[in-house]
Amino acid sequence: MIDFNDSKSAFKDKSDFDLNRAFFLFQTLNYPTISKFLTIILKVILSLRIPINFLIKLTIFKQFCGGETIFESRKTIDKLWKSSIGTILDYSAEGQENEEDFNDVYEETLKVLDIAKNNPKIPFVVFKLTGLIQFNILKKLSDKEKLSEDENSSLMKLNKRLNTICKKAKDISKPIFIDAEESWIQNGIDDLVFSLMKQFNKEKVLIFNTVQMYRHDRLAYLKNLSQIAQAEGFKIGLKIVRGAYHEKEIERALEKGYNIPVHEKKSNTDKDFNNALKFCIENINHISICSGTHNIESSTYLLKLMKEHSIKNNDDRIYSSQLLGMSDNISYNLSNANYNVSKYVPYGPVKKVIPYLIRRAEENRSISGQMGRELKNILEEKKRRKAS
Repeated sequence: MIDFNDSKSAFKDKSDFDLNRAFFLFQTLNYPTISKFLTIILKVILSLRIPINFLIKLTIFKQFCGGETIFESRKTIDKLWKSSIGTILDYSAEGQENEEDFNDVYEETLKVLDIAKNNPKIPFVVFKLTGLIQFNILKKLSDKEKLSEDENSSLMKLNKRLNTICKKAKDISKPIFIDAEESWIQNGIDDLVFSLMKQFNKEKVLIFNTVQMYRHDRLAYLKNLSQIAQAEGFKIGLKIVRGAYHEKEIERALEKGYNIPVHEKKSNTDKDFNNALKFCIENINHISICSGTHNIESSTYLLKLMKEHSIKNNDDRIYSSQLLGMSDNISYNLSNANYNVSKYVPYGPVKKVIPYLIRRAEENRSISGQMGRELKNILEEKKRRKAS
């Protein structure tokens, strides 16, 4: 069994300076009051356009992002690949609302596909649909509301772009992740991704939808999707995560007076996450998965399921993934044991990535003990290095 506490392997490519920077950041994020204050400051800086990009780039950006461009991110890509860890380049420009920004995300996705061609260092390409179309249109699609003429025109443009992206991905045989978002726009996203799966996942899995298992309806969703896929003759790709908008989901449900769509107890999310892994491994002949988790128990459970079903460590239908700058004890130790591992590597101009960094800080506050675990791992490695 893998020792996920092996700090030497986890931090083998980190300098003492890297460790100290990470320690400072995680120690700050470990205090909810300080973390909340800093996220408020970041939002103010963003709204007032205060020029402190240099400071952000040296600290939180350096820890969690690959660079401002694909070219800048190549050092990170190569560094990870030395440990046989793939990179999922994520152009993290969130909350875009105009055609110029949508076109930037579209063109950037095509650029990533270009460098991913015949490149084992980049096993997947990822994007969010809110990077390509207005949030409000996805909400209308989710609510089955009629679109205006302009909105229909935007939807047609989105479908054309998605078709171009997916055809290019098919030509170079490079799978695509489409990220999950807030529950009140997710039905529209699910419908769009379902159509793409039916079209492009006939022979092999090219299109992956993302399921957030903190939602209490997702286990039923993936089981239903599995039945449809088997009946209609296509395969499923699923990135399984716990979820990124927990506090936001609860606050909105309480404010608007509808049933809270997410589990309020983390133990229920953990249970559904592991049940999703179990279901997918039991149906691995038509489901490919990426287990996106920072949880050791779930990571260990996936390995147990693979062993029980006599699935080899590096079976290309099964990947694990963690965020850059977090849970290196999981990523590097899995890779050492010849499992398929990738890191999400956000990149983009600092000012455009700040909303992503804010969301990451807010999400980490809602994950009980995550920062404490990161700190513990770093302290263990610092102690080991001092002793040696």
